[in-house]
Amino acid sequence: MADNHYDVIIIGTGAGGGTLAHRLAPSGKRILLLERGGYVPREKQNWDSRAVEVENRYHIREPWYDRDGKEFHAGTHYFVGGNTKFYGAALIRLRKQDFGRVAHHGGVSPAWPIAYEDLDPYYTEAEHLYQVHGVRGSDPTEPPASAPYLHPPLSHEPRIQQLVDDLTRIGHRPFHMPVGVMLDEQNPRQSRCIRCDTCDGFPCLVYAKADAQVICVDPALTHPNVTLVTDAYVSRLETSASGREVTKVHVERNGAQETYSAGVVVVSCGAINSAALLLRSASDQHPRGLANGSDVVGRHYMCHLNSMLLAVSRDPNPTRFQKTWGLNDFYFPSKEWDYPMGHISMIGKTDANTLRAGAPRIAPGWTLEKMAEHTLSFWLTSEDLPHPDNRVTVDRDGRITLAYTPNNEEGHRRLIAKLKGMLKEIRCHDHLIPLNAYIPARIPLAGVAHQNGTVRFGRDPKTSALDVTCKAHDVDNLYVVDASFFPSSCAVNPALTIMANALRVGDHVRERLG
Repeated sequence: MADNHYDVIIIGTGAGGGTLAHRLAPSGKRILLLERGGYVPREKQNWDSRAVEVENRYHIREPWYDRDGKEFHAGTHYFVGGNTKFYGAALIRLRKQDFGRVAHHGGVSPAWPIAYEDLDPYYTEAEHLYQVHGVRGSDPTEPPASAPYLHPPLSHEPRIQQLVDDLTRIGHRPFHMPVGVMLDEQNPRQSRCIRCDTCDGFPCLVYAKADAQVICVDPALTHPNVTLVTDAYVSRLETSASGREVTKVHVERNGAQETYSAGVVVVSCGAINSAALLLRSASDQHPRGLANGSDVVGRHYMCHLNSMLLAVSRDPNPTRFQKTWGLNDFYFPSKEWDYPMGHISMIGKTDANTLRAGAPRIAPGWTLEKMAEHTLSFWLTSEDLPHPDNRVTVDRDGRITLAYTPNNEEGHRRLIAKLKGMLKEIRCHDHLIPLNAYIPARIPLAGVAHQNGTVRFGRDPKTSALDVTCKAHDVDNLYVVDASFFPSSCAVNPALTIMANALRVGDHVRERLG
């Protein structure tokens, strides 16, 4: 066991675990990273929309179950770098107001136990670390920031610039989306990023997307005190007789059982799998699951109300990388409605393979290829609210059930209606494809990219599992640093907040280790 004892064990290498490893690596402390998967294979299929989006080549294979016991396969990934290998790299801060109590049409979004100001310097560090391209001040809802972005915003390609101009003309305030890619538009020949059309939802074949593997894990591994073990499924955590500290991390690897220990154990498996691990680790000392004296572990699962809306443009859309702008005009209550609606942005370019998978009806004389050439792909996000019955549970065999019923839906319906109302004014039309110019698609239960909220942090051990440092109330050496800690989902991508919080927790752990 001496060789298997570390100062810190981090379970998971995504936005939380990978960033934390990067923060702790220079400390000289002995650090072990346990990753359930391996590295994403570098292969031509990385950029093949049929392989990635239709055949789900890189998705997990194990079945999960819905509240009715029906099997489904989640759109998530087990790889070094976690889901950041496939994200769109939109790295945007929560709004300052998101940290307080927010009234919604469907209920109340609770306040966080920390203020925006507590996270601001770490947001800045995360933006710099993940090479975020952006510009301060273009988003009217943007919170104050302690420093500018280090990299200029990504330029809009001509059709997207036209779209932004049209939105501005009709009174809206689109802003440059903060995006983490290694693109140097002033020196394209030397730029690592080639601005391709297979970024959002795809692994980057040339390692030009600012994901946790490229930015954090690989650099951390250059330190001799950091070790990565891949294909390592952590089955459960075992505590001392008192139940106050994790003493053993049980791992299944290549058909064999392995055991590790550490002074500090950090769980960062994603909100669903982190909750499942803690629930699988139930014991006499923790009968409802590890760190679950409050009975909140697994509860309050949130994933946003997300819709993809494809609009057919009058003009062709030859854009390769279109995720360069966002719109937060409806993020807060406005003169048009007393409650928040949400956030509008774009997703990666939609091609015929993607359309074919969705099997939309098309007008006579059109082909999917032609339709794809004229498609603009919008992404709409609204806040869902924490509810204790939206939850992760596991059975005695460790199988995961995800029970989720959407709530706070009126704001999302209104957000979709707002976008539909804009379309005719932004060079889109509906007369070529009657009643079907817009192809709305609510993201289903399997769409767990924005998962959060299952191991919430707070100041009251009766209503939260973690304290403000993301340490378990009930266990002295256990931390959780993925999106599990969110007490509310807000309405923008969670990735940057996970990264910033991992840096914040990393400073606390370094101080603890001495």
